[in-house]
Amino acid sequence: MALTPEGDGLLTFVGHSSTVIELDGIRLLTDPVLRRRVAHLRRQVASQDRLVARRPDAILISHQHFDHLDLPSLRHLGQDMRLIVSPGSGSVLRRKGFARVEELAVGESATVGPVRVTAVPAEHDGRRWPFGNRGEAVGFLVEGTRKVYFAGDTDIYDGMALHLPDLDLALLPVWGWGHTLGPGHMDPETAARATALLRPRLVVPIHWGTLFPIGFARWGRHHLERPPLDFAEHVADYSPETEVRVLSPGESTGIALSPD
Repeated sequence: MALTPEGDGLLTFVGHSSTVIELDGIRLLTDPVLRRRVAHLRRQVASQDRLVARRPDAILISHQHFDHLDLPSLRHLGQDMRLIVSPGSGSVLRRKGFARVEELAVGESATVGPVRVTAVPAEHDGRRWPFGNRGEAVGFLVEGTRKVYFAGDTDIYDGMALHLPDLDLALLPVWGWGHTLGPGHMDPETAARATALLRPRLVVPIHWGTLFPIGFARWGRHHLERPPLDFAEHVADYSPETEVRVLSPGESTGIALSPD
């Protein structure tokens, strides 16, 4: 895929909710899950370790679920990494030896070089299951010369558009890791309605096609492939002015719009 100039920023889809956002010389890694297996979930696509070989300037953690806060993946990246995390996640990480941990409540911001990262609401249960720490889920607004929204896990919520105006890029979850979705998630049609509310210039679907329960393939694997395609079709109906780019794990795209 052709990339736009560096000044426009670069987005790489690592898989599931893991992305690399490169903006104004800063690299941010979101919700890294880099292993072949997490609990009962197995990675269905090739590992993308090469994409995170160059250490990020900070890691963003949206909530504590195991498919978003994966301790072995974080240890692989280094326990001295700067972690910007959701409320409640800090205690989990500090107990495990991570020292550079900053919790952001909704509305709070941190700076990473010239880039500002602000926590925004998410409609999702962010606690550590099954018996772990309580905590909140958040999304992150990344602002530099471009404005990027990383949703983490969320459903549509009241006032969503008010928190996220004038976006260049939205990274929206369009599925999960199995055959069904629980509360606090968006399916392709719901994510398309969120796109119509947010009206970003560009949207990339995430949280699909990477993880799948072990032994469940006998009941069909179409949920690994169909969600982003269905999402793109719904966006064409709900928000035709927004450009959709479907990336496979390992693919990158510039954050600027494609030329007409």
